Amino acid sequence: MSSLVSELRAWPVRRWWVALGAAIATYVAIGIPTVLIPNPIFGREIPPTAWSYWAAAITAVLSGLLMATYVATPAESQREGKLGVAGSVVAFFAVGCPVCNKLVLLALGSTGAIQFFEPVQPYLAVVAIGLLLWAFVARVRRERACVLPQSRVDTSASRDVPTSR
Repeated sequence: MSSLVSELRAWPVRRWWVALGAAIATYVAIGIPTVLIPNPIFGREIPPTAWSYWAAAITAVLSGLLMATYVATPAESQREGKLGVAGSVVAFFAVGCPVCNKLVLLALGSTGAIQFFEPVQPYLAVVAIGLLLWAFVARVRRERACVLPQSRVDTSASRDVPTSR
């Protein structure tokens, strides 16, 4: 854990600005359609729970930090990025209104959404946060890992050179 903190301390200011901007954008992108941020465009049948705000905030912070790991360093592996995206999508479902979500409503109906999906939402939030945290830690650890230099291959030796017989 101390190596993770030391890695974060070494981040340039530009990364922290990206992390802040991405965190705000993520919270807005989750908060507006799920009505965690009240707005005139979307409505909600069931009011948000207290944990929904915390789950959305933690998701936003971790998404911002994960996004900042892509600044100034090329991604060697896209696996962590895919897990981060999956975490954000799962968080969206976790904090959303169970009967306002069209996919859940189509799959389970309104009664099923309240009886089966709503009790699962806190667990979805934990899974989403876990995915984002794993992706972020993996990206930070891999960033300073010892990477073997790419060898330069002499392509002139591999060309087909006609030989005279």
